[in-house]
Amino acid sequence: MDSSRVSLRPFKLSDVDDFLKWASDDRVTRYLRWNSVTSREEAWTYLDKVAIPHPWRQSICLDDCSIGYVSVKPESGDSRCKAHVSYAVGAGHWGQGIATEALRMAIPRVFDQFPELLRLEALVEVENKGSQRVLEKVGFVKEGLLRKYGYCKGEIRDMFIYSFLLGDMVL
Repeated sequence: MDSSRVSLRPFKLSDVDDFLKWASDDRVTRYLRWNSVTSREEAWTYLDKVAIPHPWRQSICLDDCSIGYVSVKPESGDSRCKAHVSYAVGAGHWGQGIATEALRMAIPRVFDQFPELLRLEALVEVENKGSQRVLEKVGFVKEGLLRKYGYCKGEIRDMFIYSFLLGDMVL
């Protein structure tokens, strides 16, 4: 994959059809907290009410077509030094290094935009080997196993916690 074809940008309502292509795929949303989008109207509403107003949710684009997202949600108050990272890429683009490249782009931008931020965290289900590889290739450190930690799609699941600290080197 030519990494120059991959970019990050804010979502736009005009992304609705591209968003629907990947957000309607149960394989893509399997490990996400939200369910697959089932209609163009639902996709438009999600973009308008969730993705666009989010503090830092960027569309992963291939040749400016939305094929996924990277989201960073900063904490507040005494936890304002950390943020949670999540991402997804359409199944047709798996295994091409796109999620890895997008995360590499996102990390310095996020630390620049949120000056109090010192730590990025990612929670990954034990079964989600692809996401674990993405994080490790970028330079996140696996800190441990959180047993029965996260609720997803009706089940309590074991999760690994990964971190990336300000000053760590993006690989």
